[in-house]
Formats: sequence, structure tokens, C-alpha cells
Amino acid sequence: MKFKNVLSILGLLVAAAALVELFNLRHLFAKTPYLLAVQAAAALLMIWARMTFGVRSFHAAASTSKGSLVTHGPYRYWRHPIYASIIYFTWAGQIEAPAVVPIALAGAVTLGLLVRMLIEEHFLTQTYPAYAE
Repeated sequence: MKFKNVLSILGLLVAAAALVELFNLRHLFAKTPYLLAVQAAAALLMIWARMTFGVRSFHAAASTSKGSLVTHGPYRYWRHPIYASIIYFTWAGQIEAPAVVPIALAGAVTLGLLVRMLIEEHFLTQTYPAYAE
């Protein structure tokens, strides 16, 4: 397996483990209405992105899948709307009651997904030269 694929999977595992721990600490979900609204919007963004992209992207590594480059729906405005929605959701749960461990875990989610985004950017620019635009 290529090093970048392994690093991508590691990023996913770090983000997933941090999300599970935030859930266990009862720090994943917001409690105030305006932050719950941010989390609801993040969930809707993820659903919109998933429906736009389809099922072809369900794989552990961030390597590209077969098919054309998706540039409509949320992909018209965000390069990585699914990862972005997870990050928005995660941080919205931390704003109202920040604490050291949950903030560190939210940072781990962000870092893990950032690693995936950077690796995915590499694969996308190799597969789709128009992606750089």
C-alpha cells in the first residue's frame, strides 16, 4: 500500500477516534440553540454533499474514485464539503464549554481530516488537471 494511502487512513482513524472520545465525554453535541443550528447546518451540508457525490467515494483511503470530477452542488463552493461539515460540527460542540481535553480532541479531528484533504488534493490534481482551477 502506498505511503500516502496509509497516511490518509491514519488521518481518518485519528479523526474517528477523537469523535468517539468526544461523544464519550459528552462534548460532541452542542446544547445551545444557535450552536445546535450550526450542527444541523453542518449535518445538512454533509447530506447534500453525499447525495451530490453519490456512493462512489466510500473507501478508507483518500485516493480518487472512477468517474468525472464533481463541480456542482456544494462542491461548487467547497473543495471538501464532507470534511468541512465534520469539522464545523465538531467545533460547534466545543464553543460553549471549552475544556483542554475536548479542544485537543477537536484539534485531532481537524488535523486528521486536514491530512486527508491534503492527500486527496494531491490525488485529485494528478487525476483531474482541471481540479487546480
